[in-house]
Amino acid sequence: MLKLSDIREKEIININNGERMGYVDDFELNLEKGYVEALVISGGGKILGLFGKTSEIIIKWSDIVRIGTDTILVDYKGDI
Repeated sequence: MLKLSDIREKEIININNGERMGYVDDFELNLEKGYVEALVISGGGKILGLFGKTSEIIIKWSDIVRIGTDTILVDYKGDI
């Protein structure tokens, strides 16, 4: 069994370009059916939460290729 808190500690890597995307900041949950729909990675860009814009990267659960001991491999084709 895998806990959501364990997933937050794993680094996400895109298999399309080998880029490190960051760590999971949040989850999109389907409460009616009881499963995780997507992982959310917050993009940087804000200074003290005030200046600049922040972007989120949404990775659908179906785009996860493998969850390893230290990393999560994803097949993400969107812009980062």
